[in-house]
Amino acid sequence: MSYRLYKKQKLCSVIAIEQLFNSAKTSSQKALEYPLRAIWTNNPKRSSDAPIQFLISVPKRRLHSAVDRVKMRRRIREAFRLHHQSYQPQTLQTASGEAIRLDVAFVYVADKLIDYYKIEKSMQKLLKRIQTSCSQL
Repeated sequence: MSYRLYKKQKLCSVIAIEQLFNSAKTSSQKALEYPLRAIWTNNPKRSSDAPIQFLISVPKRRLHSAVDRVKMRRRIREAFRLHHQSYQPQTLQTASGEAIRLDVAFVYVADKLIDYYKIEKSMQKLLKRIQTSCSQL
């Protein structure tokens, strides 16, 4: 099992990010596990072959210090890196046979620094929710 994160797993497309957050009101799914909120949607039009592309957002409004924002981003990325393989569905296909390609945004919602173990537990719960929602597609 590889714990590496690849460039193709990073959600960089401005169009895809806008679609993810604009569709958050309608078709995408959301979950909150304090201190993280996840927003995800299936994007079958994406050209990347990665089953999940993700982004991490730590708002300046929540953590004012850039050092703290970077620290939380690293903790969230590490929790995702360690656990994303174990919660990915083995067959990422819908009932109609289309490949599922998820775009996921993890947004930090706490107002202070949180310990890594709390971030890790929250990430595990969110990934489990994402997996169950994929199995229902």
